[in-house]
Amino acid sequence: MPESEGPTASTSIASDPGDADPGDTALGDAAPSGPVLELTARLMSASNATFVGTYSVPGADPVDVVYKPSRGEKPLWDFPNNDLANREVAAYLVSEALGWNIVPRTWLGDGQFGPGMLQLWQDIDEAQDPVDLVAATEVPGDGWRTVLSGEDETGREVVLVHEDSPIMRRMAIFDAIVNNADRKGGHVLAMPDGHRYGVDHGLSFHVEPKLRTVLWGWVGEPISDDETTSIRKLHEALADTRDGGLGARLAELLSVAELGQLAARVERLAAEREFPAPEGDMPAAPWPLF
Repeated sequence: MPESEGPTASTSIASDPGDADPGDTALGDAAPSGPVLELTARLMSASNATFVGTYSVPGADPVDVVYKPSRGEKPLWDFPNNDLANREVAAYLVSEALGWNIVPRTWLGDGQFGPGMLQLWQDIDEAQDPVDLVAATEVPGDGWRTVLSGEDETGREVVLVHEDSPIMRRMAIFDAIVNNADRKGGHVLAMPDGHRYGVDHGLSFHVEPKLRTVLWGWVGEPISDDETTSIRKLHEALADTRDGGLGARLAELLSVAELGQLAARVERLAAEREFPAPEGDMPAAPWPLF
């Protein structure tokens, strides 16, 4: 786990019953009553205030979570203040609508340091590196994609690579859909069973092109039939503004303009069926890369 420090234990935290996952037995079968979050550590490497804790609901097994209070967000020139938690939850809802299980269970809550985002903690396999920076003489072959090359601080030529796998393809498409401005290598979590989760989606859903990612290995290549089917289903779900529908739930988290651009990106991907290339004047990759 990253460098941490232990804060005092928290008080109760309210969950959003509208985000309850009936299939997650650890979170209970119904809207939780009297949940409690006990903070155990602070992740000092995170750019915004980020804590780890245990989330307990009466009648259900406790689960480990990440808690990001909105008041701990650093102001940004291109995103609204104290709004990143909403974008994290919106990213989870889009991931679920696609059926790709890219974003861990994420919801809004109110904890020791105020309202913010809660997300199920993931125990990763640190021996796996789905995104890596390797020497130019050690670039892996089959099963990997090359993104860019450059020099490290010693002048050695290095190459940024990532896995070529179905879940990583889907994550790249997902990032294009949500307009993710911050897909660093460390924001891809390698699970022991081979699954990959994406985290840290606060810098997403901007109305202007902001896609900055380390997953550029498929630029210009076709999106598969199965992937296109999921994208089209998402487009249909975005139009569902009934109570509990995806469109209605996202409208509580994003602006009208952001929702409009989200729908436009989804429609364009479904029509073009091609992995997008970088656009705009912003750098195509985040910095630092990890």
